[in-house]
Amino acid sequence: MAGAFRAFFGYFFLLFIVRIAGRRPGKQLTPFEYVLVFFMGGLALTAMVGNDMSLTNAICEIIAVALAHLLVDWVRCKSPVFARLTDGTPLLLLSDSQWRPETMKAMGVQDDDVMASARESSVFTLEDIGTAVLERNGEISIIKREQDL
Repeated sequence: MAGAFRAFFGYFFLLFIVRIAGRRPGKQLTPFEYVLVFFMGGLALTAMVGNDMSLTNAICEIIAVALAHLLVDWVRCKSPVFARLTDGTPLLLLSDSQWRPETMKAMGVQDDDVMASARESSVFTLEDIGTAVLERNGEISIIKREQDL
């Protein structure tokens, strides 16, 4: 019964802390924020099933991680260089019907991935894509080519 209480409390406590630490829709999470979510989950899990089942210890650890996240987020807002280091920058995958093979290979993106994103944006041919960008959150943005009149 104590384990169930710790799990119940841990869930609501994590929900509260993540709400305070910041929020974005799931598709917009940066790698930096994924680390926060998984790390906090691991800390909570340790308190529920680990050798040291101290709820107080888990709460202190989670608060420390949340404060570290807020500190890093504050530094990211103050320093564009630090923000680029933690979040990355958008990368051009396709421009003027020319693939950027070095970028695609380095990021592990295939042309089929770009075309799948294009179809989601109602763009069905390569000729209709003006630009394809790999965003900081891993999503591929498609900008339609302007049609000549």
